[in-house]
Amino acid sequence: MNRTPIEWAKNPDGTQGYTSNPVRGECPVGCPYCYVKPFRKRYGWHSDIRFYPEELKAILKRRKPAGIFLGSTIELFHDKTIQYMLKIMSTIRACPQHRFYLLTKQPQNLFKFSPFPDNCWVGVTATDGYRFIEALDALTLGKVKAKVIYLSFEPLLDWHIRSDILDQDLIAQQVNWLIIGAQTKPYKPPKIEWIEEIVQAADKAGIPVFLKDNLEPVIRTRGWQRQEMPVGGRQAYAKG
Repeated sequence: MNRTPIEWAKNPDGTQGYTSNPVRGECPVGCPYCYVKPFRKRYGWHSDIRFYPEELKAILKRRKPAGIFLGSTIELFHDKTIQYMLKIMSTIRACPQHRFYLLTKQPQNLFKFSPFPDNCWVGVTATDGYRFIEALDALTLGKVKAKVIYLSFEPLLDWHIRSDILDQDLIAQQVNWLIIGAQTKPYKPPKIEWIEEIVQAADKAGIPVFLKDNLEPVIRTRGWQRQEMPVGGRQAYAKG
């Protein structure tokens, strides 16, 4: 378990949180924009997928409440890794003092673990409008339940969704939080119009928005500085 520079992975008291990777190896999703690939080579991680139970043991030993992003370097809900989720969920339930962040590109498998315990924040990555609709469909059809359900538009690579559809879907699906960020390797920021449309829809639905620091070159023209957390978290910046 390591301190993380990922801005939105906060401890319950609002300080910077942690990442933990009990499953490591070559991510089966293989996103072309993956920021993790250079780290795998640097730290000598194996290409095959392996389970590291000592990561879960370290979490179990920690008593002070922490915010822990699980699986920051690999997709935990893929068919090739999901076998380890039973042990991971057991650890989550055994540590109610911690807040656990889960984030997936395989939302169709979330229903297998729903309802999630209250200390588990469940997110789905949506890189464009198509994957946004796909994510909401999976959450709905699977009847996924969690105290906090969030969408991560990182990296936001494309966006073509009618505003009225976006407004209705965010409200209907009871999404609690939105994160927006840019592709970083190589740097490819989203258009300001895309960000603005999503933020406006979130405001109408009363959903907090976290704009990552890597958007700063784009959003500085709007004077935005908002890194909001959902209820149960801590709002770091006011809307602007």
